[in-house]
Parts: sequence; structure tokens; C-alpha cells
Amino acid sequence: MKKVSLLFMALALSITSCKKVTKDTATIETETVTNEVATKEITIALTPKSDSNVSGTVVFTEVDGVVKMTAIMSGLEPGEHAIHIHQTADCSSPDGKSAGGHWNPTNQPHGKWGVESGYHKGDIGNFKADENGDATISISTDEWCIGCGDETKDIIGKGIIVHAGLDDFTTQPTGDAGGRVSCGGIIE
Repeated sequence: MKKVSLLFMALALSITSCKKVTKDTATIETETVTNEVATKEITIALTPKSDSNVSGTVVFTEVDGVVKMTAIMSGLEPGEHAIHIHQTADCSSPDGKSAGGHWNPTNQPHGKWGVESGYHKGDIGNFKADENGDATISISTDEWCIGCGDETKDIIGKGIIVHAGLDDFTTQPTGDAGGRVSCGGIIE
């Protein structure tokens, strides 16, 4: 009889221990669950225009209302160049002019990004190509979105243009950045 009681107590103890382990495991799993943040990403190819060899890739990533753009380019002349978002994703013309003018949905004057006197939503700015013609530029902003439908923020349907020269930030409406040496359409 004592053997049965001891066996019963051991079994009861092991069941109680199992329940506790299960409960502790459930608590740990609950603590490791995190809220997922929606991420949108578009990668576009830049193709040469105006008889240049300028090509590259532009990645737009949106996380929690902030869009980061990173452009990696090659085939540039060493020195400074401008990059802008233009009105359309049409890169069909040999000179890139089919992309239209700078994207300016809020009807501001051309200028340096972020200045109080105004700037186009497409006025990204200048970057420098190294002696090999390679360059990278990154910008992050909450003034753009990917596919949100807001005409003053949505970059879908727009184009990226890389220019032969640098943006002077004053000449209206273009910044006198020179010819269009590369183009990519921002499409889903």
C-alpha cells in the first residue's frame, strides 16, 4: 500500500511539474512575439541615356512612414552630378526627356532639399562620382511614400534622372544640372 501511495505521489508531482513547465514556456513564447512593421521596397534599374554609359540601381524602402532611397551608379564622369525625381516613369526617349520635368506636386520653386524658401519633392540634390565613375547617394524622408495614393507624396509612376552636371539649387526650374545621362521608372 505504501508503494502505491509513493508511486501516486511521484506521479502527481511529475504532472504538477509538467504543468508548471508548460506554463513557463507559454509565458516565454508570449514575450518573444513582436509587432511586425510593414515594409515596402522597390528596386529599379537606371539605364544609360544621351549616349552615356551611366547605369545603376535605385532602391526605395519604406518603413513606418519613412522612405529611404539608395542609388548606386557607375559609368559617370568623375565629379559632381545631380539626381532628381521627375514627373513620369517614361524613360523611352534616348535623351530621357520623356520623364518630364522635376516632380513638383506642391508647386514650390526649385531649390536645395529642406530649405525654407522651398524645393520640389523631386529635388534630391548632388552627389560625387569617384575617379572610377562610381557613386552612391542615400536620402531618407517622410515626404515620400510608396503606393499610398497621396498625390503630394506618392513616388509610384515617377522617374529618377541622373544628370551630367551638378544642381546649382537656384536656376529655375531645373537647377541647370545639364543633360540626362541615366533614367529609371519607379513602377510597382
